Amino acid sequence: MKIKYNAPVILTYALISLGVLVFFRHVLSVTYFSSPARISFSNPYFYLKSIAYIASHGNWTHLIGNLMLILLVGPLLEEKYGSEKIFEMILVTAVSTAWLNAFLFSTSLMGGSGIAFMLILLSSFSNISAKEIPLTFVIIAVLFTGSEVSAILKPDRISQFSHLAGGLAGAGYGFLRSGRR
Repeated sequence: MKIKYNAPVILTYALISLGVLVFFRHVLSVTYFSSPARISFSNPYFYLKSIAYIASHGNWTHLIGNLMLILLVGPLLEEKYGSEKIFEMILVTAVSTAWLNAFLFSTSLMGGSGIAFMLILLSSFSNISAKEIPLTFVIIAVLFTGSEVSAILKPDRISQFSHLAGGLAGAGYGFLRSGRR
């Protein structure tokens, strides 16, 4: 039996995230791998940081938590939608979350939590048929949104905004791409 690189986009993302945590010290991660804190379309780093932040994580717990979700759900979705579509979904989710965060807040984001929650809500659409909303999607959306909204009230360094934005992107892609490859 041989090992297969079965989900190239998801596995490559996981390996890049692992590499960033191993090879870059926290200071370099914050400098180069955090989302932009403000809109600056004239700055080329603005565009790079709008994507690169999803590969950086604050610590091993943060990375492992995100990768467990991403590696659990991601390969199934990459098989269903294809590598190109999953890559597109990850990029759109990363950029839209970074830009909305820069527009609404003055803080930066780090990590793939938005990607993880995009994949979770997108997975609810795996068996969607015409003109029907899966009950699993409704339950996951209510639980997810409720837990994120209640978490906003707790003082922590976690961006519930990125979770909600990622979940919204996953739900949107699920509705737009249901039944299509």
